[in-house]
Amino acid sequence: MDEKMLIEAGDVTLAYDGYVAAEHVAFSLARGDYLCVVGENGSGKSTLLKAITGENRIASGKLTLAEELLKNGIGYLPQQSKIQRDFPATVREVVLSGCAARDSFGFLWKNESKKRAAEAMELLRVAEFEKKCFGELSGGQRQRVLLARAICVSETLLLLDEPVTGLDPDAAHEMYDTIRMLNRERGCAVMMVTHDVQCALHEAKHVLSMCRGHSFYGTVDEYMIHENLDEATDEARHHHHHHEEEN
Repeated sequence: MDEKMLIEAGDVTLAYDGYVAAEHVAFSLARGDYLCVVGENGSGKSTLLKAITGENRIASGKLTLAEELLKNGIGYLPQQSKIQRDFPATVREVVLSGCAARDSFGFLWKNESKKRAAEAMELLRVAEFEKKCFGELSGGQRQRVLLARAICVSETLLLLDEPVTGLDPDAAHEMYDTIRMLNRERGCAVMMVTHDVQCALHEAKHVLSMCRGHSFYGTVDEYMIHENLDEATDEARHHHHHHEEEN
């Protein structure tokens, strides 16, 4: 695999509980890329992320990950509902738990991990409430804490499953800004599952559109041609964030 590539998928079939969610899925993800995954419910988007994290196996096809991802792990933010909101831990403990794979001593955190966690909390502006209980935070704050945890695992690749679902428009807007900052300023590759196609067109470099039986992968512009999206959508792409602020 080309060393610029983090993930290469060819003719992948995804299935769970005997149900075939997607077939013929093919895409590649380069270092620093920003890929949005769109598609109907049940089209296998979350299943694909779980295949990448190793939680699920693919039914057939080829899914290749860069050695570094296999070694260090991947920053993964599952859907909100899957997260125990009453998780009895402080913000700092949640963020530090992202270093667990690197530390072999259980709860005796190495200095390097403490430093990583502190930097991640600063970067995502959650350091001020590091001693607060995770469950007391607002939805947007919780997601930023979980992003800080994810980049403790890896700043090479973030897998985000519907990261703004359930957030109010301001918190969602801030979340997108934060993800964009991690991608553009820190060079972190992003693979984000989203329902919001407009947002995908605005934020991403590449789009993977999953449907039952086939998938489309290409640049944002190629996707727009594929979907026959007109100039009006292109306009929306440029003004997307301004409208949100006015509303």
